[in-house]
Amino acid sequence: MEASGLLGASPPPPPPQPPSGSRGPSFATIARVFFSLVVLAGGLYLVYLVRDVAILLFFSLFLAVALGPEVDFFHRRKVPRAASILLVYLLGLVAVFLVGLLVVPPIVDQVRDVAKKAPQYIKDIRNNPTLREYDDKYKITQKLEQQANKLPSVLGSAAGTLQSVTVGVFSAAVKLIAVLSITFFLLLDGMRLTTFLFGLLRPDREQRYRRVAGQVYGAVAGYVAGNLIISLVAGLVTYATLELLGVPFAVPLAVLVAFLDLIPLVGATIGAIVVALATLTVDFPTATIVWVAFVIGYQRFENYLVQPLVYGRALNVNPLVTILGVLAGASLLGILGALLAIPVAAAVQIILRDWWATRSAASEAA
Repeated sequence: MEASGLLGASPPPPPPQPPSGSRGPSFATIARVFFSLVVLAGGLYLVYLVRDVAILLFFSLFLAVALGPEVDFFHRRKVPRAASILLVYLLGLVAVFLVGLLVVPPIVDQVRDVAKKAPQYIKDIRNNPTLREYDDKYKITQKLEQQANKLPSVLGSAAGTLQSVTVGVFSAAVKLIAVLSITFFLLLDGMRLTTFLFGLLRPDREQRYRRVAGQVYGAVAGYVAGNLIISLVAGLVTYATLELLGVPFAVPLAVLVAFLDLIPLVGATIGAIVVALATLTVDFPTATIVWVAFVIGYQRFENYLVQPLVYGRALNVNPLVTILGVLAGASLLGILGALLAIPVAAAVQIILRDWWATRSAASEAA
C-alpha cells in the first residue's frame, strides 16, 4: 500500500507566491518620491516668495537671448565682448531717443493747437447738415463747448498728475537698470556658464541638451529680430499712407501702429482701429474707406509674404498654442506677457518635441 494511503489525504499545496515583480513599491521608493515632492513644493514656494526677482531674471534671460546675435555680430569683428554689449545698449538708447524726438514734439504742438481751437472745431460741426440734425436733438455742441472751455485748465493741471507718478517711474527705472545689468552679465559670461552646466551632464545628454538649447536660442532670437523688422515696415507704410491722406498726427500714429504690431494676434487690429478713428477728422468717409481697404490689403501682404519671408520656419508654432500663449501671457504680465508669449511658446514646443522624439526612440528600441 502506498504511503499516502497509510497517512491519509496528502496536505494541500502551498499557496502560489506572487512573482517578485508584482510586489508593491518599497519603502525606499516611497520615501524618495515623498521627499522629491517636498523639495519640489519647497522650491515652488521659494520661487513664489521671490517672484519679483524671478520675473526680472526671466526678462533678463529673454533679453540676453534676443540681443545675443547683435552682440555676436560686433564680437566677430574683433570688438571686445563687453564693448560689444555696451555698443548694442547705446544703439538701443539712440533708437529710443530718435523715436521720442519724432513723436513727442508733434504731439505736444498739436495737442496745444487742438486745445486752443477746440471751441472753433465744435462750432464748425454746425456747418454739417447731418451733424446739425443730431446736435439739435441731443444738444451735443452745448456739452462739447462746456468741456472744451475747461480743456486748457485741465491740460495745465496735468503737471500735478505727472508729479504723483514720479515714484512709480523711479521704481520702473530701478527695475530697468536691474534687468539691463543682469542681461549684461548674462551676455558677458553666458557661454561659460552654459558650458559649465552642460559639462555636468553625461556626454549623450550633453549633446542632446546643447542641440535643444541651440534651437531655442535661434527661435527666440529670430522671432525678436523678425518682429522688429515687420513692425518697422508696418510703421513706415502707415506713415506714408497717412501722409497721402492728410491725416494729422501721422508720425505718432505710425509709431503707435509699429508698437502695437509687436503684440501678436490683436495688436495690428487695435492700431488699425485707432488710425481709423483719426481718419474721421479728414474727408469722411473717403479717407476712412481708403484706410480700411489699405489695412485689409496690407494684412494679407504681411501674413502671406512678409512673415514667411522674415521668420522662415524658425517659428512653426501651432495657432492654438499661439492663442493660448498670448492669453496666458497677457493675463500674467499684461502687454509684456503678450509680447513674450510666442517666443516662449516656441521654446516650450521645441522642448516638448525633443522629449517626444526621445521617448518614441526609446520605446522603439525597447
